Amino acid sequence: MNITATMVKELREKSGAGMMDCKKALSETNGDINAALDYLREKGISKATKKESRIAAEGLANIYIDGNKAVILEVNSETDFVSKNEEFKEMIDIIGNTLLQNDVKTLEEAKELKTPSGETINELIIAKIAKIGEKLSFRRFEIITKNDDENFGKYIHMNGTIASLVVIKNATSKIAKDVAMQQAAMRPTYTFISDIPSDVLQKERDVQKELAMNEGKPAEIAEKMVEGRIQKFYKEVCLNEQVFVKDNSLSIKQFLKNNNSELVYAIRYEVGEGMEKRNEDFAEEVMNQVKGN
Repeated sequence: MNITATMVKELREKSGAGMMDCKKALSETNGDINAALDYLREKGISKATKKESRIAAEGLANIYIDGNKAVILEVNSETDFVSKNEEFKEMIDIIGNTLLQNDVKTLEEAKELKTPSGETINELIIAKIAKIGEKLSFRRFEIITKNDDENFGKYIHMNGTIASLVVIKNATSKIAKDVAMQQAAMRPTYTFISDIPSDVLQKERDVQKELAMNEGKPAEIAEKMVEGRIQKFYKEVCLNEQVFVKDNSLSIKQFLKNNNSELVYAIRYEVGEGMEKRNEDFAEEVMNQVKGN
């Protein structure tokens, strides 16, 4: 049967589900709107849609490695209680290992990947939302490929609150892990000086110059002070320039150079960073559950 845009629109308005889900439901039910509504409910899609506006800023970050390929990802839940749930962890493992076996760039592409059970990642998440009863969100991922002369360094903090992954040339696994731990603990904003946007750097220069001038320094002295303070800024925000926490006589760059190694790439995920947090008390949460929200 030919599924028209009008039919999809009607089902969307009645169910609140997405366009592609509505189109698939209609195709599976030969255009029967009522049967399509039942299909969406059975698949948990309608229930999942109702939870879309809710805040999911808890969850887990994790890293999966297979040979020269690694995946770092973050999947969110509404509460940290659910993030400790074994079924939630198992879902993340399925997503991570599915990504390892594929090469995709965007979340949209990733969500359409088939898992070993035959369902897509998106269908897996929807099914878990229906079963667990919370909004779950696959927030972000990155696939990283290294060369044979490079090593991955991986560190997971607090059972998945922070995931840190680095790629280091000519490094032992211990050295690579030390740098990954440094990144997890010290929260650098950038990996290298060259990563700092020019406008960010210029703003920092302007701030430091204003501070120096306010201290009554002559312009030429203020300029020299700015350069010194910019070097300090680099050590605060760039992983490669940071003081090595295990030996504060060395920077990360110097530590690696002493071991004939070199930092190539680094990425760090902290669960919920930059996201709005839930602000409900326990009584409100219970009432929401009772009301079926």
